[in-house]
Amino acid sequence: MKKMFKMVALMLALVLSLSMLAGCGADTSDKNENGQTVISVGDWPDKEGVALDTINLRKARFEEENPDVVIEPDLWKFDRKTFYAKASGGQLPTIFKGAFTEVPEIINMEYSEDLTAALKKHGFDGAFNERILDIISNEDGNIVVFPTKPYILGIAFNVDLLKAAGYVAEDGTPHQPKDWNEMVEMAVKIKEVTGVPGLVIPTAARNGGWIFTSLAWSFGVDFMEKDADGKWKATFNTPEAAEALQFVKDLKWKYDVLPANALIDYGEWYKTLGVGGAAMTITAGDYPGKVAKYGMQPEQVGMMAIPAGPKRHVTLLGGEIWSVKAGATKDQVDASVRWLKSEFDHVLTDTFKKTTEESVAKAIKENQHVGIQSLSQWNNDAESLKWYNEYIAEKSNGNPNHVRLYNEFVSNCPVEIQPEEPVCCQELYSILDGCIQEVLTNKDADVVAILEKANSDFQTNQLDNLSY
Repeated sequence: MKKMFKMVALMLALVLSLSMLAGCGADTSDKNENGQTVISVGDWPDKEGVALDTINLRKARFEEENPDVVIEPDLWKFDRKTFYAKASGGQLPTIFKGAFTEVPEIINMEYSEDLTAALKKHGFDGAFNERILDIISNEDGNIVVFPTKPYILGIAFNVDLLKAAGYVAEDGTPHQPKDWNEMVEMAVKIKEVTGVPGLVIPTAARNGGWIFTSLAWSFGVDFMEKDADGKWKATFNTPEAAEALQFVKDLKWKYDVLPANALIDYGEWYKTLGVGGAAMTITAGDYPGKVAKYGMQPEQVGMMAIPAGPKRHVTLLGGEIWSVKAGATKDQVDASVRWLKSEFDHVLTDTFKKTTEESVAKAIKENQHVGIQSLSQWNNDAESLKWYNEYIAEKSNGNPNHVRLYNEFVSNCPVEIQPEEPVCCQELYSILDGCIQEVLTNKDADVVAILEKANSDFQTNQLDNLSY
């Protein structure tokens, strides 16, 4: 089946681009005329600005320190509509970025080279956080993708709005809701006092489903399971899932704590929070970069831990990964790992310090809050992790108590941490978007019937068509 899937993807590549096919037959040498190893790096910034300036500085420094390597920028960013055609056609950048959700397919379809030997050569053996090893490794235990920017979900909030409702102490520490019901109580009071919706949740472009899965897990929901024959089965037509969806429905029709707009995509979600159109949301700790452009000031940014559900206290683990495309040479794999090491390293080096300093300076220049920690890809003994957390605390441009509860949550990991669903994750998110939109636009929506249909559709349209 795996070979059949690759053949279909290759045919799609032919249909999409004849030039892509021509590229497959071209010289695949990894060296230029000077004998240097050439690697193309995807996700390169395509607009003039701080991001482009920063990565160009990194490129220049890397090539000076690694004269045997040449970096070629590639503007392609991960897109499921073009990924499989480019992968089968051999047209991916040498090194490309994706999300944790894409890893099962990348591994099972063998679209990434094994990185284990190169990682060991460059000092990464045993360096990764054990919580993410299963995600980045294949069945043989070999590491196939390089993890970056892992995160766990928490509660982001507007300090001014929580303060107005009496939920921020004099030292800036917010009131931490112990469970979802207490968070709803806070949202109700915030709206009563300020007139602003106490909560915003995304509902569109797969963002709603992403957030809902974490909420649903806390109600005891299992979205899928593998049967004795190795086939995946959808399993979210259950009372637990109905209770979780009813909770979302009640946010609108019982408690009236959501914005009037029921179609909230990624941009509208962070815009709503950034302009002060809602007080709280469920998201990851990297949200300051998404709200600063809407005028949210560093002193307004707050973050705390995820509340508990009725069955579990759990949060979602996600992140980004870099892969080295299948067919890359040994020298290209080695050069790619060195390139990643120049930005992401568990060992504290001058290069890592310099790159971090540039990144933090960029954030401050863009008026982003600095000081929120993130779950690390490294184990807790990593020198770079300790230095990084101390550095962002030193450079913090907001009250550290506004984000202290989330930082402690990340450091101690006192709750269950669950990776995103193992297969067809993005498709599941899309289906769940529809469930959320239906209950937020129809007061009489039947949550049981909605989930029964969604479960059936997910099984028929996605899981039954899996090729691995």
